[in-house]
Amino acid sequence: MELQHFCHPKHPLIFNEEKIYDKHCYGCLEPILDSSYSCIKCEDDKFYHHKSCAELPLMFHHPLHPIHPLILINESTRHPEKENSRCELCRDYCGEYSYHCYRCNFNLHIRCIVVQLKAKFHDHPLTPIGKSIMFTCDICGKEDKDVPNLCAPCSFWIHRKCGRFPHRVKVVRHKHPLHLTHSSLELHQFDSQFCQLCVRNVNTKYGLYYCSRCDFVAHLNCARAKENMEDINLLELKDEDDDPEFNEFIDLVTYKVKKINVGEDGIETVIEIEHFSHEHDLKLTNEVVNNKKCNGCVRDILPPFYNCVKCNFFLHKSCVELPKKKRHPLHGHPLTLLPVASKKSKFFWCYACKRYCNGFTYLCETCSFKLDVPCSLVPEILTHPGHEHQLLLSSTRFDQTCNYCDSKVFPVFCCTTCEFALDFKCATLPHSIRYKQHEHPFTLCYTTEDDSGEYYCDICEEERDPKHWFYYCVDCSYPAHPKCILGIYPNVKLHK
Repeated sequence: MELQHFCHPKHPLIFNEEKIYDKHCYGCLEPILDSSYSCIKCEDDKFYHHKSCAELPLMFHHPLHPIHPLILINESTRHPEKENSRCELCRDYCGEYSYHCYRCNFNLHIRCIVVQLKAKFHDHPLTPIGKSIMFTCDICGKEDKDVPNLCAPCSFWIHRKCGRFPHRVKVVRHKHPLHLTHSSLELHQFDSQFCQLCVRNVNTKYGLYYCSRCDFVAHLNCARAKENMEDINLLELKDEDDDPEFNEFIDLVTYKVKKINVGEDGIETVIEIEHFSHEHDLKLTNEVVNNKKCNGCVRDILPPFYNCVKCNFFLHKSCVELPKKKRHPLHGHPLTLLPVASKKSKFFWCYACKRYCNGFTYLCETCSFKLDVPCSLVPEILTHPGHEHQLLLSSTRFDQTCNYCDSKVFPVFCCTTCEFALDFKCATLPHSIRYKQHEHPFTLCYTTEDDSGEYYCDICEEERDPKHWFYYCVDCSYPAHPKCILGIYPNVKLHK
């Protein structure tokens, strides 16, 4: 569908059904959150319009100015040498499209004209009351002075811009579409509701996005944030169906079976494989080896594992079974598993734990997003022995303080019961680890080993913060900082 518009006479504007990001309407200056018109021939991307703004009539008769018709004008180009005129209703300056009478210098914002708004999430049309007043919007919950759009039968007041919110969105973190609702009757009113994207409370008196099948709730801004929205055509996704792409990559394997051993009980065990990450075949072993790291997750190698008889190359059985492609709640695109870059140890920076790593990488080939293997395996609902309640992954992109290490970082896991946050670096600390030639393993501890009031690291001999987690050898009464046990680069394997 094409439209020849007065603001852009060179080319017609083309109708876009799908959603777009980071664009503002050239007519009303508000964000575009649904279908739109735009020029696809010009490199200048300013000619995006809401459907309603692009289809405004060029001439309009208004009861406040009955003697002359009002003409639709582009206020930003009308008076280059003068300041913009004021709207006769709201008294704000007209920086966007407005209706103007040239004879009388009479102006109305397009948002102030009495044109009914049809919001897809409300059953009745919404009418501007024709006057700027103080009110609280029933969608966003904000109180300010504006021209509200009113549904009189429902006593429902909203900003015009809120009426343009999409009635349905798809977020990366959930397999079903979310619907905009402004009725708390759809929710379990006696349950405490929190946004499952930012893990903060949601006021159910106002608008929110909701999946009734799963009781999944999200703030309006969280569900519409670019980093949280799924890049998918919602017109092709039915409400009764799961997202067909949500787990589409889970079965893509990374190895070929070379030899199988059949035990006396009839159970088959794969004892030799060809893995995509290594030039030689790998054989299964249950031997205990010390001071060796897995080339996939860069953690201490533990049986069962596969190793190369020709090279210093090891892979946990679980790392061999990693899918070639997968989705992750921290990112909107599929991630592809890549092997170790080279024997010269090229590092990458993990988005989640903020550490350098030279093990396997889960990479987004579209935007270079990277995760190391341990971070890719942490579930979005985390039960951790260091905290008594379940933790939920927060998708917010502002720094929060980790209760274990006091670092300010994102992303983090948050507790919905108490004020507790845990970053990926601490969430992926190994629960048991060996240190150099020490004969016993060290266990990660979450509370102090005694009530002496004096706590030191036996490696660096410096004082320990009693609220911080630490590694401890019970047999030797040997406490240590995690950084002293793990080293500066715990996710790096030195190639020899």
